[in-house]
Amino acid sequence: MEVRNILLVEDDELDVISVKRSLRKLEHPYNLKTAYNGIEALEVLQQCKTEGNSLPDVILLDLNMPKMNGIEFLKALRQDDELKDLKVFVMTTSGDEADRKTTELLGVSGYLIKPLNFNNNDKRTDSLDGFFQFHLRKIISPLNS
Repeated sequence: MEVRNILLVEDDELDVISVKRSLRKLEHPYNLKTAYNGIEALEVLQQCKTEGNSLPDVILLDLNMPKMNGIEFLKALRQDDELKDLKVFVMTTSGDEADRKTTELLGVSGYLIKPLNFNNNDKRTDSLDGFFQFHLRKIISPLNS
Protein backbone atom coordinates (compact mmCIF):
# COMPACT_ATOMS: atom_id res chain seq x y z
CA MET A 1 0.00 0.00 0.00
CA GLU A 2 1.37 3.39 -0.98
CA VAL A 3 2.23 5.86 1.79
CA ARG A 4 -0.04 8.91 1.70
CA ASN A 5 1.06 12.41 2.63
CA ILE A 6 -1.54 14.33 4.59
CA LEU A 7 -1.46 17.93 5.76
CA LEU A 8 -3.83 18.67 8.63
CA VAL A 9 -4.56 22.38 9.10
CA GLU A 10 -6.37 22.59 12.43
CA ASP A 11 -6.03 24.81 15.48
CA ASP A 12 -8.10 22.67 17.88
CA GLU A 13 -5.76 20.25 19.65
CA LEU A 14 -8.64 17.87 20.44
CA ASP A 15 -9.45 17.57 16.74
CA VAL A 16 -5.76 17.05 15.90
CA ILE A 17 -5.59 14.21 18.43
CA SER A 18 -8.79 12.68 17.05
CA VAL A 19 -7.52 12.77 13.47
CA LYS A 20 -4.22 11.18 14.50
CA ARG A 21 -6.01 8.45 16.45
CA SER A 22 -8.37 7.77 13.57
CA LEU A 23 -5.59 7.59 11.01
CA ARG A 24 -3.75 5.01 13.13
CA LYS A 25 -6.90 2.89 13.28
CA LEU A 26 -7.34 2.95 9.50
CA GLU A 27 -4.12 0.95 9.08
CA HIS A 28 -3.08 2.87 5.97
CA PRO A 29 0.53 4.01 5.83
CA TYR A 30 0.72 7.79 5.99
CA ASN A 31 2.92 10.78 6.77
CA LEU A 32 1.05 13.47 8.65
CA LYS A 33 2.16 17.08 8.96
CA THR A 34 0.17 19.46 11.11
CA ALA A 35 -0.20 23.22 10.83
CA TYR A 36 -2.22 25.27 13.29
CA ASN A 37 -3.30 28.03 10.89
CA GLY A 38 -3.16 28.93 7.22
CA ILE A 39 0.15 30.76 7.47
CA GLU A 40 1.87 27.70 8.96
CA ALA A 41 0.26 25.50 6.29
CA LEU A 42 1.60 27.67 3.47
CA GLU A 43 5.05 27.56 5.09
CA VAL A 44 4.89 23.73 5.21
CA LEU A 45 3.90 23.62 1.53
CA GLN A 46 6.63 26.07 0.49
CA GLN A 47 9.16 24.01 2.42
CA CYS A 48 8.03 20.89 0.55
CA LYS A 49 8.55 22.71 -2.74
CA THR A 50 11.97 24.17 -1.93
CA GLU A 51 13.35 20.98 -0.37
CA GLY A 52 11.94 18.73 -3.09
CA ASN A 53 9.74 16.82 -0.64
CA SER A 54 6.46 15.28 -1.70
CA LEU A 55 3.46 17.55 -1.57
CA PRO A 56 0.44 16.29 0.37
CA ASP A 57 -1.93 13.89 -1.35
CA VAL A 58 -4.71 15.55 0.62
CA ILE A 59 -5.16 18.56 2.88
CA LEU A 60 -7.65 18.39 5.75
CA LEU A 61 -8.62 21.99 6.46
CA ASP A 62 -10.47 23.71 9.27
CA LEU A 63 -12.02 27.07 8.40
CA ASN A 64 -12.09 28.90 11.73
CA MET A 65 -8.47 29.51 12.71
CA PRO A 66 -6.39 32.45 13.96
CA LYS A 67 -3.94 34.46 11.84
CA MET A 68 -5.09 33.07 8.47
CA ASN A 69 -8.40 31.24 8.27
CA GLY A 70 -9.22 28.36 5.96
CA ILE A 71 -10.82 30.46 3.23
CA GLU A 72 -7.85 32.83 3.12
CA PHE A 73 -5.57 29.79 2.95
CA LEU A 74 -7.59 28.28 0.08
CA LYS A 75 -7.39 31.54 -1.88
CA ALA A 76 -3.61 31.64 -1.49
CA LEU A 77 -3.31 27.95 -2.34
CA ARG A 78 -5.34 28.27 -5.54
CA GLN A 79 -3.19 31.20 -6.73
CA ASP A 80 0.01 29.11 -6.62
CA ASP A 81 0.52 27.20 -9.88
CA GLU A 82 2.36 24.36 -8.12
CA LEU A 83 -0.23 23.97 -5.35
CA LYS A 84 -3.55 24.91 -6.95
CA ASP A 85 -4.55 21.34 -7.82
CA LEU A 86 -4.04 19.82 -4.35
CA LYS A 87 -7.06 17.97 -2.96
CA VAL A 88 -8.57 19.80 0.00
CA PHE A 89 -11.28 18.52 2.30
CA VAL A 90 -12.81 21.08 4.64
CA MET A 91 -13.60 19.76 8.11
CA THR A 92 -15.32 22.49 10.11
CA THR A 93 -18.04 23.22 12.64
CA SER A 94 -19.29 25.99 10.33
CA GLY A 95 -22.60 25.16 8.71
CA ASP A 96 -22.70 28.65 7.19
CA GLU A 97 -23.95 28.42 3.61
CA ALA A 98 -21.70 31.31 2.52
CA ASP A 99 -18.64 29.37 3.74
CA ARG A 100 -19.76 26.29 1.87
CA LYS A 101 -20.35 28.18 -1.38
CA THR A 102 -17.06 30.05 -1.11
CA THR A 103 -15.10 26.85 -0.56
CA GLU A 104 -16.89 25.15 -3.45
CA LEU A 105 -15.89 28.04 -5.72
CA LEU A 106 -12.33 27.51 -4.49
CA GLY A 107 -12.44 23.90 -5.63
CA VAL A 108 -12.57 21.83 -2.45
CA SER A 109 -13.01 18.08 -2.83
CA GLY A 110 -15.39 17.82 0.10
CA TYR A 111 -17.02 19.78 2.94
CA LEU A 112 -17.59 17.97 6.21
CA ILE A 113 -19.34 19.53 9.18
CA LYS A 114 -17.76 18.33 12.41
CA PRO A 115 -20.23 17.31 15.08
CA LEU A 116 -20.46 19.22 18.30
CA ASN A 117 -21.58 17.24 21.28
CA PHE A 118 -22.41 19.33 24.27
CA ASN A 119 -21.25 17.88 27.53
CA ASN A 120 -20.13 20.77 29.69
CA ASN A 121 -19.64 22.67 26.40
CA ASP A 122 -16.86 20.30 25.30
CA LYS A 123 -16.63 17.97 22.32
CA ARG A 124 -16.75 14.29 23.23
CA THR A 125 -13.64 12.50 22.05
CA ASP A 126 -15.44 9.22 21.30
CA SER A 127 -17.89 10.94 18.94
CA LEU A 128 -15.12 12.90 17.24
CA ASP A 129 -13.09 9.73 16.81
CA GLY A 130 -16.05 7.99 15.17
CA PHE A 131 -16.63 10.99 12.92
CA PHE A 132 -13.02 11.15 11.79
CA GLN A 133 -12.81 7.36 11.35
CA PHE A 134 -15.81 7.36 9.02
CA HIS A 135 -14.78 10.33 6.92
CA LEU A 136 -11.05 9.65 6.79
CA ARG A 137 -11.75 6.15 5.50
CA LYS A 138 -13.78 7.70 2.64
CA ILE A 139 -11.10 10.33 1.93
CA ILE A 140 -8.10 7.98 2.02
CA SER A 141 -9.71 5.08 0.13
CA PRO A 142 -10.13 6.89 -3.22
CA LEU A 143 -6.46 7.87 -3.02
CA ASN A 144 -5.58 4.17 -3.13
CA SER A 145 -7.23 3.60 -6.49
